[in-house]
Amino acid sequence: QVQLVESGGGLVQAGDSLRLSCAASGLTFRNYAMGWFRQAPGKEREFAGGISRSGASIYYGDFVKGRFTISRDNVENIVYLQMDSLKPEDTAVYYCAADAYGSGRRNRLVDYDHWGQGTQVTVSS
Repeated sequence: QVQLVESGGGLVQAGDSLRLSCAASGLTFRNYAMGWFRQAPGKEREFAGGISRSGASIYYGDFVKGRFTISRDNVENIVYLQMDSLKPEDTAVYYCAADAYGSGRRNRLVDYDHWGQGTQVTVSS
């Protein structure tokens, strides 16, 4: 059974940093590109970024503008989302997802095979 478990969310102030983790089990992690998405209240889920199987290629959503960094550890089976200079508009539930066929660039929800349950990030002004 595939499980993706996000952690690291919380309540922070504008300008702070957070690092989200997504621990994967039940799949051959190195064979999957990984993505991070977020969903704010009343909005559609959007692509924050993705990383290739090896970690050599990383892609970001348009809103990131250099503030987020994605990385992965294929020994520990974890993908990370480092978020810096957080803004109130970054408040959302953040999800990780696994893509068996992509390169980390794909930004459609339907392209991802497995999803975590999400972790809440709240940024106060």
